[in-house]
Amino acid sequence: MIRGFRPLLRGSTYTGVLFAYCGALASLPLLPFALVPALMWRSGPEGAQLVLVLLVWAALTAAVGLASTTRRVLVVSARRLLRVPLPAPAAAAAARADRWRTPLWLLLHVALGWTGALLGGLLFSLGLSLPGGWLRGEVRLSLFGRSVRVEGGWQSWVMALGCLLMAAAVCVGVASALRWLAPRLLGPSAAERLALAAERELLLAERNRLAHELHDSIGHTLTAATIQAAVAGEVLSADPAAARAAMRSIEESARAALEDLDYVLGVLREEEAGTAPARTLADLPELLDRLRHAGAVVEPELSGELAQVQGTLSRAAYRILQEGLTNALRHGAGGPIEVRVAAGPDGLELGVVNRTGAGAGAGRGAFPTSGHGLTGLAERVRLLHGEIEVGPDGPQRWRLAVRLPVRLSA
Repeated sequence: MIRGFRPLLRGSTYTGVLFAYCGALASLPLLPFALVPALMWRSGPEGAQLVLVLLVWAALTAAVGLASTTRRVLVVSARRLLRVPLPAPAAAAAARADRWRTPLWLLLHVALGWTGALLGGLLFSLGLSLPGGWLRGEVRLSLFGRSVRVEGGWQSWVMALGCLLMAAAVCVGVASALRWLAPRLLGPSAAERLALAAERELLLAERNRLAHELHDSIGHTLTAATIQAAVAGEVLSADPAAARAAMRSIEESARAALEDLDYVLGVLREEEAGTAPARTLADLPELLDRLRHAGAVVEPELSGELAQVQGTLSRAAYRILQEGLTNALRHGAGGPIEVRVAAGPDGLELGVVNRTGAGAGAGRGAFPTSGHGLTGLAERVRLLHGEIEVGPDGPQRWRLAVRLPVRLSA
């Protein structure tokens, strides 16, 4: 018995009924405008006038659903009163493709609201008035030309209880119908799901790119700063000038890393972040200088028109070289590091070789890593439709070679 009344006992049923009645009341201001055509056609049959009023009233209600803000208001209201998990409406282009769904929802909302208000109100009134007929002896009910005689006594109480139960059933039915219709008419359509999936994909791609940027920038800075601090400590007494140069290099590296960190945190917090720090191949000499201040021996080999490599390709090339040099510092054994950058008419070639490194496992105890560096490099190269080779290259050598397709600007 109690299980059958569970839908009525839920708080969402009461708020759902309130939501239905609000829809009925919200349509009342449109009724005077719907009466205008009937007043202009006073000579017409009453039935035809009634149908005309209902049609005009429905058309005006549907027209309200075409407004751009109506859907958002309805989604928020249904989410709070019907307790239905509805996502926010998708992009405007996707919403325009399904503009008929909001007018249809409004029509059904108003129709169910008036059905619940009129039928439920009638049944509830009967349920309260029938026991009063027991005091007078009998009650006669007339509806659509048919009459039912209710004699006094227990019959009136049974019918009163039945009317109250039917009124409650109408309320539950109206709330359940709206709760069933809300995800189908106010929820995302097929076009909106595609738009939401595209937005989600762009968001994930942006966050993945930011993770790569942060890993490359902070990882390189911490590695270089650790080595530079060790160098400064060793030569502090013997060569103060070299120690000061190492400390300045640490300061410059930390400042650049803080700029990257501030930008990434601003984006992740969905704040108005400033322009992203653009590290390109033009910043490669500064990167190599910082490595030299850390005590590394760098042998660059630059060829081609590097200044003509711009945009995303130039930024990606800088990050690839930065990660390759960071790995050389971490895992190398102190020998010279070869850096090769060659810009050709149809490709950009990047290479980092640690000629005396002991392989990828060298130095891991001194510089623990997340293991995401090479994975991030491979993803970055794949997004640019390039090729990557990384691994041992003969005895005591570790080689990173990347080739990216490029179109040089005039």
